[in-house]
Amino acid sequence: MNDSVLLRRDGAVATLTLNRPDALNVLDLPMVTGLLAHLSKIADDTTIRAVVLRGAGSHFMAGGDIRMFAALRPLPPAERTARFKDFIVPVHAALELLVRLPQPVVARVHGACAGFGISLMCACDLAIASDDAYFSTAYRQIGLTPDGSGTWSLPRVVGPRKAMELVLLSPRLDASEALRIGLVNRVVPTAELDTAVDAVTRSLASGPALALRNARRLLRGSLDHTLSQQLDAEAASIAQCAGTDDFVEGITAFLEKRAPRFGDA
Repeated sequence: MNDSVLLRRDGAVATLTLNRPDALNVLDLPMVTGLLAHLSKIADDTTIRAVVLRGAGSHFMAGGDIRMFAALRPLPPAERTARFKDFIVPVHAALELLVRLPQPVVARVHGACAGFGISLMCACDLAIASDDAYFSTAYRQIGLTPDGSGTWSLPRVVGPRKAMELVLLSPRLDASEALRIGLVNRVVPTAELDTAVDAVTRSLASGPALALRNARRLLRGSLDHTLSQQLDAEAASIAQCAGTDDFVEGITAFLEKRAPRFGDA
């Protein structure tokens, strides 16, 4: 296993760290391979209740590896096209795994979040940013279109009109503007970022596991369903949750006017 992506466990919380700090954690093939391997492990581990995705060093992720792209310049156009297609296949497989994880995923964002970094952040369920974070889709600057689900997730996160602006004009946003348009959930001082992320993940990890996982799935699938389909999915989920010990504990705690103590998944 290469060390471009690190996996750490702290109780029920798994942390994935993009680990190319000297290169602003830009995406290359070893990082994609690491993401695929670690995400597969997380998906199969029912003891993991929440996931954090973060970048090592001073930045979250500054996009794709420009040096890797530059090496393709001498190639004929058809070969450049083929090389990019070959690279994107595992990238998109990793994004599929991330989006389909049963556990909620929190992006811990600081410094640069650009290009594929924005796609990766938007594929997470929640995003907590430090006040030094800055954001840009950046693809137009190098003559490319977004990848990594960016054109799928951005309209869902910020709305179609704002997504058009972010991709076609590629403005650089500071953290306060990212918060204003809903690109991130919360902005905190840099020194408080870890504390804020820990509080969110503790809440997720101590919550009713099946209810939170089903709620995540319902919300992610809602825009692809008709109202009738979504109502059917909600009915099936709430009935399933009602059969769990967590439901019994939640109702009992409410009646006893105390905090619930939910169990394992």
